[in-house]
Order: sequence, then C-alpha cells, then structure tokens
Amino acid sequence: MDGTATDGSVLARWRRLSRHAFGRWLFARAVCYRAPYFATIAPRFLELRPGLCRVSMAKRRRVENHIATVHALAMGNLVELAAGMVTEVTVPAAMRWIPRGMTIEYLKKATTGVTATARLDKADWQGPENTGVLVAVHDARGVEVVRAVVTMYVSPRASRRSGGGAAAAPHQA
Repeated sequence: MDGTATDGSVLARWRRLSRHAFGRWLFARAVCYRAPYFATIAPRFLELRPGLCRVSMAKRRRVENHIATVHALAMGNLVELAAGMVTEVTVPAAMRWIPRGMTIEYLKKATTGVTATARLDKADWQGPENTGVLVAVHDARGVEVVRAVVTMYVSPRASRRSGGGAAAAPHQA
C-alpha cells in the first residue's frame, strides 16, 4: 500500500512511540484525549499501519454487562476505534474521513478481553466515496465474537488556499 498512507502525525507518532510499552500506553492516551469517549474502554494498541489496525481492551467491570460478559456496545466502541484508526493511517493526506454507519454482528458472548482487527485494503483514492472497513473481534481464545463493517465517507480535504480554510467548503458528510 505504498503511497496511500499519510505518514502524517498519527502514523509517525505511532511509529515513534510503539517501540516501548510506555510509548504504546502514551499513544492510546493521546488518542483518547482527542476522542474522549474511547477512554471508556481503555484501549491498548497492538499494531497500526496502513491497511491494518489491531487494538484490544481488557475485560473488567466497567465494560461488563448484567451477565458479566463484555458489553456489546463496548465492543462496538472498540470496532469504531479500530476502523477509524486504520482509515486515518491509510487514506492520503489530501483526504478526510468520517464514519457514516456500521453493520455489526454479535456472534458469541465475550467472557475475556477482546482484540479488534480492522482491515482497509484500498490503494486507489480519488473522489468522495463510501468505503467499507472490515473489523473482526476475537476473544483471548481466538474465537470470533463480533464481525462488523464500518462505512467511512472519504472525501478530499477543503483547500486552504481558498482563504477560508475548512469553512470555505461545506462538510460533505
């Protein structure tokens, strides 16, 4: 997927920080600072590169439901995080993205911590379009507990040369 990744601030930061456990923790905190709702699942990034994101969350009381398994919406939160991060590091710098929808299947109860793997295998980015990001969530035993497709709307960034910055072009999502 050479040439598609932005290698911008997020991917460069990941590459710099991911060499050590503390750096991975710091990276996750920075992501959660930028998008505070993700802090509710305390994500742990395992791998991040163009086309792939693997992120996990531990099973603990604050993400459990009434039957002491990982709550479905906590896993949905993990799915959205993985899909957003893989999109961020895969689309070219001249493009922007926003989630438009999600189709999610809850296949089994998650009785352990879980890991989401998001894949975005696309190299040709041109005009505005909806793109599906595939995400699979597995428990600690390797059993697939959730399968999802997150629809991302990807479009060219507004030109800053127009004098108005982002306000010069209306948001298309």
